[in-house]
Amino acid sequence: MSRRCFLIVNPTSGTYSQQKVDRIMTGLAERGLAPELLPTQSAADPARFAARICAEESDPVIVVAGGDGTINGVLNGLVPGAATLGVVPLGTSNVLARELEIESVDDALDRLARGETRPISVGEIVRGGEHRRFLLMAGAGFDGAVVRDVRLSEKRTLGKGAYVLSALRALWNWDASQLSVTGGGRSVSCHGVIVCNASKYGGNFVLAPEADLFAPGFQVLCISGGRLAYLGLALGLLNGTAVYSSHVTSFSAASLEISGEKAVQLDGDYVCPTPLAVRSVPDLVRLVV
Repeated sequence: MSRRCFLIVNPTSGTYSQQKVDRIMTGLAERGLAPELLPTQSAADPARFAARICAEESDPVIVVAGGDGTINGVLNGLVPGAATLGVVPLGTSNVLARELEIESVDDALDRLARGETRPISVGEIVRGGEHRRFLLMAGAGFDGAVVRDVRLSEKRTLGKGAYVLSALRALWNWDASQLSVTGGGRSVSCHGVIVCNASKYGGNFVLAPEADLFAPGFQVLCISGGRLAYLGLALGLLNGTAVYSSHVTSFSAASLEISGEKAVQLDGDYVCPTPLAVRSVPDLVRLVV
């Protein structure tokens, strides 16, 4: 008997097409799964779908066909420890898929058929009594402003190139204010901070080699310096040396306090400004690997 699963699909994801969705549905059925298709119509739908599934089903399998933003939405609707999560990459950057070294849609479907899973830890920010989870990273400062100010029209036509244009605008309209980051026995004043729950950033670039999805806690990168420092970090990101820059203070922490007032992005989507607290949430969901 086929095992039921729920396929949450984001029609606005970067490489979405109805043909691909049909192929995924057929591929799941061929591999012994019985998918129920749930296309999203708003940014709130992934979390709403996940919450409803967890409330109605015992040990559900939820498959996300989309990008990192759709996966983040699903995370924010899950009941801790209640579900199994699978990923089929259809987004612009697909950082989680790259973290798991998923090579193609067929590779993702084969992994779902095998059913091998591992529990993962996620991050959670708390601001004004509101909670929001993230899987890959939380960035406050320059990269938060870049994500906040990216233009949808440019993203539709240029894909990841839209973030380059937004970064150039952020460099031009430079915000020199500082943040204070406290955690892991450290207190650091910096221009920006990236709290990494996974090693990769913005695609297949290794930013935080000590970060591990499958272990609680973060690698925290506090960034100092001005425009030239960030340009140097961009070059370092290309060759995997950004973390070793003299402008970066790196340390491990399971919880943080970030004060100041700068834009914050989670998993590539703008969410709010600082100040806020960050904590690690262990074993939220079993991830198909």
